[in-house]
Amino acid sequence: MSSPGAGRSPPSEEVMAGVHVHRVMEPTRPAELNEFVAWVERMNSDMLAAGVELGDRHDFDLVHGHDWLVANACDHLARRFDAPLITTIHATEHGRHQGWVEKHPQSYIHGVERWITNRSDRVIACSTFMREQIVDVFGVPESSIEVIANGIDPEDLQPHNDDELRRLRAEFAEPGESLVLLVGRLVYEKGFQVALEALPEIIERLPNTRFVVAGSGTHEGGASAPGRGARPDVARDLRRLDRGRRAPFALRNRRRLRRPLDLRAVRPGGAGGDGHRAVPCIVADTGGLREVVPHDEVGLRFRARDPESLAEMTIRVLDDAKLCRRLTAEAFEHLSRFDWGDVAERTESIYAELAASRDPAT
Repeated sequence: MSSPGAGRSPPSEEVMAGVHVHRVMEPTRPAELNEFVAWVERMNSDMLAAGVELGDRHDFDLVHGHDWLVANACDHLARRFDAPLITTIHATEHGRHQGWVEKHPQSYIHGVERWITNRSDRVIACSTFMREQIVDVFGVPESSIEVIANGIDPEDLQPHNDDELRRLRAEFAEPGESLVLLVGRLVYEKGFQVALEALPEIIERLPNTRFVVAGSGTHEGGASAPGRGARPDVARDLRRLDRGRRAPFALRNRRRLRRPLDLRAVRPGGAGGDGHRAVPCIVADTGGLREVVPHDEVGLRFRARDPESLAEMTIRVLDDAKLCRRLTAEAFEHLSRFDWGDVAERTESIYAELAASRDPAT
């Protein structure tokens, strides 16, 4: 999808690293939650129309969609091309809302997820935890689900040079201060309220600690996407922690914040898939995160939805330089296992298997 807005729009078609990309203009996003489903349906109609037009020019072997957002378009295109359908599930509405999916639009999204996972010829889950949830919640046979973890870009593991590192750190912290990144969408399902409740204890015990909050306030995957009431007011609550000199936090885009950190707290509440970075990492002991971050090996895990546990683990890392160095070194080695090349090879093997099953000569 291509988002409307200021500046030059990307071309409708281009080749990127050997991949032919065809963009469809994204409908204007709604401001109200009750308009979200209609927006998704409009987006699917536009993508379906574009896919049908491409089908007149190309012979497609399979269709691969991600999550419920494109389910209707993928289903129609797979049937039109008589092609196998693959769906990758990164998270579920059932998991995002702790099973509370009886009311609209959660019930609608939950229904689409159940339908598309059972309708697909193969489902890809980003973690064993997510595979188990798809089996238990949607009744999908485990044999039709493959687990392929999300990958990383090797360039993300390359440290900044010393001058750049000092400049970036100086933007957020004074010399001698620790810098913590809280990353994830600013919604309750990602647990930012847990982090906010943990911060006073951390600041009291380690006053020379600064925090960078990086993440959008919208939710592109589920029903809380346009709803502003679904997220904590992070800026307001963090300003209450101002110690009089300057606020102990900053709000920034996470793409710029790869290495100038002492600690990364990923998804303090823990719903969905996984997260990767070669710095000490603290994650909730739940979901796919516990698969990616072995406790006390490459990071620390705290009890989900427990701000005291989060504070305890944060203080433990920041207050123990030896532990911090060990976790960083082991995390760097651990992350080499999540190369996008391996992800591509495993995905390609699924493509080849399904494409071969389509050929009556095989």
